Amino acid sequence: MGDDHVTAGRPLRVVFVDANPALAAVADELLRAPGLDVAINRDPDVRPAALPGLLDGADVAIVDHTSLPTAIARQCRELRHIVFLGTGVRSYMTPEELRAIGVSTHTIKGYGDTAVAECAVALMFAAARGIAFMDRAMRAGQWIRTDGIQLSGRTLGLVGFGSIAAEVARIADGIGMNVVAWNRSPKTHARVTFVSLEQLLADSDVLSLHLLLTDETRGFLSRDHIAAMRDGAILVNTARGGLVDEPALIEALASGRLRHAGLDVYAIEPLPAGHPLTTLLNVTLSAHSAFRTPEANRNLIVAAREHCARIVEQARRR
Repeated sequence: MGDDHVTAGRPLRVVFVDANPALAAVADELLRAPGLDVAINRDPDVRPAALPGLLDGADVAIVDHTSLPTAIARQCRELRHIVFLGTGVRSYMTPEELRAIGVSTHTIKGYGDTAVAECAVALMFAAARGIAFMDRAMRAGQWIRTDGIQLSGRTLGLVGFGSIAAEVARIADGIGMNVVAWNRSPKTHARVTFVSLEQLLADSDVLSLHLLLTDETRGFLSRDHIAAMRDGAILVNTARGGLVDEPALIEALASGRLRHAGLDVYAIEPLPAGHPLTTLLNVTLSAHSAFRTPEANRNLIVAAREHCARIVEQARRR
């Protein structure tokens, strides 16, 4: 049946499958538009096997972080559209396979550029000053001072240069850092010097990753690239864990060749208990939360509503 029911007078059935409390509150307020019948599942911990039941009769699924294997999507008979709340859809589903069975995927760009950039800079500062280490020590009754490094005058290397990296560059320039970048296609930007990847790895005191995860970029920061980084460098990753050779990173941190890593994303999420990254004192961890601010949440839901409204309008024109 697909979208044809819209032209027959029945509203588009939309199910938000995995709304956390913050997103659910915003969706209650904003996820309404003519021609939409919206249901919000307020349990954010949804297993893929539960999706056919949740999406029974749904034409559109709004997905925040739940995996949707193609085999599961085949069981969702009415499903024709997936609105993914972000850009990293390939971490959760395979758009080409879904398209082959008649399901279109829609992503949302730019909703949290400032939020993610601020998180990257926060991790950079935390890594440079050992804040998380001192916090843990003080909670355990120990007064341990760490020698930090001053970031002003240091070189920040941005791997990939989209809108989030541009925001990081703006903030870093404001605190007096020298900003260099490498991008897979040529770019220019005020106060950013574009260099070869080899030069960036060798010269950067802080390396921040800003690539999309694709088949081409998976494992991009390889063992060889980590070995080419400056001794004592800091790595920040708010992009995707799959960009990094995680065992090689762990070795470089454990040996002390890299000073610190500030990580918001991981090869496996949630990060398993006892994972080697949790045992290293020179790692600061956050739970894939760089984009989670009230401002970004509102941007996400407004963009999702606009996607749904376009689907309704396109169906009506058929």
